[in-house]
Amino acid sequence: MSDTTVAGDSCAVPTPQDAAACALPGTAPEPTGRTWVGPGQQERFAILRRTKSIAIVGASNNPARASYFVATYLLSSTPYDVYLVNPREKEILGQPVYASLADLPVAPDLVDVFRRHEDLPGVAQEAIDVGAKALWLQLGSWNEDAAELAQSAGLSVVMDRCVKIEHARFHGGLHLAGFDTGVISSRRQLLAR
Repeated sequence: MSDTTVAGDSCAVPTPQDAAACALPGTAPEPTGRTWVGPGQQERFAILRRTKSIAIVGASNNPARASYFVATYLLSSTPYDVYLVNPREKEILGQPVYASLADLPVAPDLVDVFRRHEDLPGVAQEAIDVGAKALWLQLGSWNEDAAELAQSAGLSVVMDRCVKIEHARFHGGLHLAGFDTGVISSRRQLLAR
């Protein structure tokens, strides 16, 4: 046992070898070969603070999809103007859906992307073309070509993070499970067994 490990707690201060053991169940270790470094916590907070409008590219009408959950949160719990983009849908959550970013009535401040890996550089170019200020690739989305393209055009770029989680975290609505409990307390709530 190393000096930094407490008996019976192999994750107290994990060594690189222990990192995988400390990961949440179902999460994979970060892929190797990533060279792009995204914005830190303060810059992500600043991006969300200066954002007034968000376009969700890849919005889905399926309640089981992450984009539906994020759209529901953004529409109900934030002051953002939210625009949904999907060429196959006409309406989601009572909101009109646009076929592309170019069809939006405004240039969105932030483009939140739920698309396949190979589609990301194209979406980055569309975001540049419409005058967006930030490109945000959701959890599991990582494409350094898209990031480089957007950054070189002056956009702020965030990859592999969830707008809903980040917004809730910065605004006090994130519980251990990632949900807003509606309870404001400094005490940790006991979970039912």
